[in-house]
Amino acid sequence: MVQKAKILLVDDRPENLLALEAILSALDQTLVRASSGEEALKALLTDDFAVILLDVQMPGMDGFETAAHIKRRERTRDIPIIFLTAINHGPHHTFRGYAAGAVDYISKPFDPWVLRAKVSVFVELYMKNCQLREQAALLRLQMENGQGAGRPAAGEPPETAGLLAELSARLAAVEEQAEALSKQLDESADAAAVATAAHLERKLSGLRRALDALEPGAGSSVPPVASQS
Repeated sequence: MVQKAKILLVDDRPENLLALEAILSALDQTLVRASSGEEALKALLTDDFAVILLDVQMPGMDGFETAAHIKRRERTRDIPIIFLTAINHGPHHTFRGYAAGAVDYISKPFDPWVLRAKVSVFVELYMKNCQLREQAALLRLQMENGQGAGRPAAGEPPETAGLLAELSARLAAVEEQAEALSKQLDESADAAAVATAAHLERKLSGLRRALDALEPGAGSSVPPVASQS
């Protein structure tokens, strides 16, 4: 089973962190607090996060600097960042947020329902990616267990055929969920989320081709499974 997603909340004011936790608790995910940019970067060293909610105005390392550090690290550069700000800003200030790598820029006070909906989209995308990695790991295990030739040999044992069928069924379920999510995102017109969903669908297509190559009657070579970055 896929574990709960972790959401990183970064704000130097405890009352703001408490408000974010109250808003996002309904998503039933793991909420992790960080009271500074430095603390956020430490948390990102050891844990994987579905999305980061990052306050812009913080003493010391502000939100823009924190985001720049996050985007420079290979491990964390693809984590979506939603900037939260109480500053009265113009187009230039907003552009700076997107240039720093944010997928969204929300001014305080914000609508709790809107914020929760935006965060839920990235949590769902994260969950789909976790499922995809699980399917890829099972596929690699199948390929390593005596299937070096790239396809099941004639008279393959029943357990091998059963594993292939199970893999195909699990992948089909993820494909169906990804297709439904893509349709939902098309309606929301969130460009960053749509691009992430398209990236997920490309990975699913590559995994499906690799799995099909293992079926009896397929060619002798197996296309490489796309990396899960």
